[in-house]
Amino acid sequence: MARAMLEYTKTVLEKVSFNMGLFKRELKKAMNYLLPSEIDELLIWLRDYSREKPEVKPAVLYLESKRNRSLS
Repeated sequence: MARAMLEYTKTVLEKVSFNMGLFKRELKKAMNYLLPSEIDELLIWLRDYSREKPEVKPAVLYLESKRNRSLS
């Protein structure tokens, strides 16, 4: 089930990537319900996704900063 949430999150993020406000909102929601290991996977996916959609790069930086704070 948890894996399904990660895949669902990726799908939602792809669909809302036209609007950075929505993208960031969905990313924040994902941070609340994904497991730490899934957040790591999401971060890897986002880095890859930002290569074809550079406008999502700020969201990658946001997720990295949130992830680093939660590890400290």
